[in-house]
Amino acid sequence: MVTIESSSPHVYPFVAIVGQERLKRSLILNVVNPSLSGVLIRGEKGTAKSTAVRALADLLPEIAVVDGDPFQSDPDDPKTMAPEVKARFAAGETLAVRRRKVRVVELPISATEDRVVGTLDLEHALREGSKKVEPGLLASANRGILYVDEVNLLDDHVVDVLLDSAAMGVNTIEREGISFSHPARFTLVGTMNPEEGDLRPQLLDRFGLCVHVEGLNTPEQRVEVVKRRAAFEADPEAFVEAWAGETEKMRDAVAKAIALCPTVQASDAILLNIAERSLKLGVDGHRSDIVMLKAAKAIAAWAGRNEVILADVEEAAELALAHRMRRRPFEDILGPRAA
Repeated sequence: MVTIESSSPHVYPFVAIVGQERLKRSLILNVVNPSLSGVLIRGEKGTAKSTAVRALADLLPEIAVVDGDPFQSDPDDPKTMAPEVKARFAAGETLAVRRRKVRVVELPISATEDRVVGTLDLEHALREGSKKVEPGLLASANRGILYVDEVNLLDDHVVDVLLDSAAMGVNTIEREGISFSHPARFTLVGTMNPEEGDLRPQLLDRFGLCVHVEGLNTPEQRVEVVKRRAAFEADPEAFVEAWAGETEKMRDAVAKAIALCPTVQASDAILLNIAERSLKLGVDGHRSDIVMLKAAKAIAAWAGRNEVILADVEEAAELALAHRMRRRPFEDILGPRAA
């Protein structure tokens, strides 16, 4: 498990990434509105996919968690607390609280189902009459971001676990008739190279947004990529410090957008436009309409507005519809290419 929580001289700054604006935008929108259900980033190798996701950690806001709780329980919301914490809260105990950055938790391709879900100590349960849990990656990712590189190569059993947890917001650990459940609400971010195979449709639809990235196509941009990367590798700490001002500006912008997003309104005309877009493209189900509305509100908040306009819907549609359109067998996901 790799957990990236704070600024580090070894993490390339998000604001220093050249181009790939749609990629960066999709990640920011998921921070502004975590209920967007994540983003799938498709593209060839060497296009800053993983770099952008790992760099995102430095822009994430702080949250309050119950100190010592491996399930990241929210001390202000008993409904989303882990069982042990909820019992302590109900008994009137004053919970110790600390603040920390929202986490980006990386799920390795080689991770087993037990490593992802967690395990129960059956012998302890039989001997002591109480449950002893070894938390998995889904516990660490609760209230955070779960990042899966090469998500299309994940084992099918692990994919099923992710589907269930993403849909229910709860992870259940079971062994020999004994079970334990804990909250597992996370934003799923996946990166993949389409040349290595595509995703199962069930998982594909779980991603709120989808972007396709390609290598930069102007000599000037490619030269700038090389220059910045060389400077970072020569002195990571100095490079991060040189971009610290821009990073702080983006942190502030993210915080303002997060605060504004719940107040953003959409008119009936906007809702009708969203529905018509889904119908015109023959998108199955209603998930696309819901995601488009959420994305449009996040886009408006990022722009500092409290009302959705048509341009917001147009941008949201580019990110939310391409991977949901009906396709013939062997047909690739078509959609706007990232700049």
